[in-house]
Amino acid sequence: MPVDETEPGRVTGRLYGVGLGPGDPELVTVKAARLVERADVIAYHSARHGRSVARTIAEPYLRDGQIEEALTYPVTTEKPEHPDGYRAEIEEFYAASAARLATHLDAGRNVVVLCEGDPFFYGSYMHMHKRLAGRYPTEVVPGVTSVSAAAAVLGRPLVERDEILTVLPGTLPTEVLAERLTATDSAAIMKLGRTFGNVRAALAQAGRLDEAWYVERATTDRQQSARLAEVDPETVPYFSLALLPSRVHERTRAELAGAVASPAAAGPVGVAGTVGVAESVGASELVAAGMGEVVVVGLGPAGREWLTPQAQDALAVADDLVGYGPYLDRVPANPRQRRHASDNRVEAERAEFALDLARRGRRVAVVSSGDPGVFAMAAAVLEVASEPKWTDIPVRVLPGLTAAQAVASRVGAPLGHDYCVLSLSDRLKPWEIIAKRLSAAAEADLVIAIYNPGSKSRTWQVAAAKDLLLAHRSPETPVVLGRDVGGSGERVRVVRLADLDPAEVDMRTLLLVGSSTTQVVERGSGDPVVFTPRRYPA
Repeated sequence: MPVDETEPGRVTGRLYGVGLGPGDPELVTVKAARLVERADVIAYHSARHGRSVARTIAEPYLRDGQIEEALTYPVTTEKPEHPDGYRAEIEEFYAASAARLATHLDAGRNVVVLCEGDPFFYGSYMHMHKRLAGRYPTEVVPGVTSVSAAAAVLGRPLVERDEILTVLPGTLPTEVLAERLTATDSAAIMKLGRTFGNVRAALAQAGRLDEAWYVERATTDRQQSARLAEVDPETVPYFSLALLPSRVHERTRAELAGAVASPAAAGPVGVAGTVGVAESVGASELVAAGMGEVVVVGLGPAGREWLTPQAQDALAVADDLVGYGPYLDRVPANPRQRRHASDNRVEAERAEFALDLARRGRRVAVVSSGDPGVFAMAAAVLEVASEPKWTDIPVRVLPGLTAAQAVASRVGAPLGHDYCVLSLSDRLKPWEIIAKRLSAAAEADLVIAIYNPGSKSRTWQVAAAKDLLLAHRSPETPVVLGRDVGGSGERVRVVRLADLDPAEVDMRTLLLVGSSTTQVVERGSGDPVVFTPRRYPA
């Protein structure tokens, strides 16, 4: 139970001003619904007819046994009966209403004052707030405004970029309204009803009548919208507003409507084994506003949790995904995107295919496992993109977590000092070069990360590499075998170089060969820790 901070020790109820949104009960916030359901007292304003829009919105969330306080205005559009006029009569009503609610708060009951729209946006609640908030614990819960709802109903944004939105009451004099409407970009004019004729005249005087829209009872089953110039003034209720939506949006939407390219005469080059080749890209989907781009994206070693936010964003905005089939399969399907899978032996063709899509205005993501710049597609794409006919196509490379980093993290920090990265595949370079480089790295006492150590067609290289390493390294040198790290088939082992069994190594395995300083330490957790100290002995 809240304690009144103005009188320490006095226990009171809590006052809530709860915004219910524009009319649809499903637009009531989760918090508002919870507070309405749990309240001891539900208060709401209404006209003399007794019907409350706010209570109608909240009705699905009310429960039996709640105390209701109907705060009925003594005057709305009628002639005031108070001798001192409307303002005096309405102020007395607010004071009396606040006193009624204070009685419940003093008794320790929580009071929720319902308010359509937002409590602090021309809301009736604010008159209770200014009288009670200084005396009782108070919380205001915002709601969706009628202005936001009207924009949503029309499907027209209120403001864009640096535009200014002005909210005006329709009760202002015509000249004042026209002056404000002339000076602003966008506008919402509230409290129509009997002021509609005045508002229409102000819009015409400001030269903006043709831009104006009319919305009444937004988001309810009685919702109406139309061009304001076409509305009959005799039919306009109080719960309506006029809207001047974003000029920037209206202009750019018209520009974009005509910015659709026709297809080029010839289709792009195909890729052997490609699914969904670019000839199937329709004319309506080609972007004429500017050329597309190719983004080479590193997926990391496994699932989404290994993917950088930058890479996630590039995949999300892409129109086309291009890559080796198993890597494409790691990207969740999106029916908006086209997927072009191909074999892993057609890198140059894949790159040219992606560049041709980009020339046609497509945003293309070329996917690679790990980091695209490490034995992957970045070099292939850039090599082709450097040819004269492709130099005008934008190409970006987004890094990814490498397989070497992933495997190293599973055992500790074997890459803690100088290391080199080397591929055992002799598909793109002769074995003589591989052997020469491997021997040089071993002699230089570098930790060595070995990619592509073996495959179905390459079965002898690991044994040959082992012999080359043993010519320069101790048989006790630790070797980390990491297979499918991050995937369902993950397997990581640490063995001596002398015990390395080539039969355990396949294309999905990465080897980390330690240096003379790399250490394997048992720390009591069961699995050994492998690290290479930062300091090299003199």
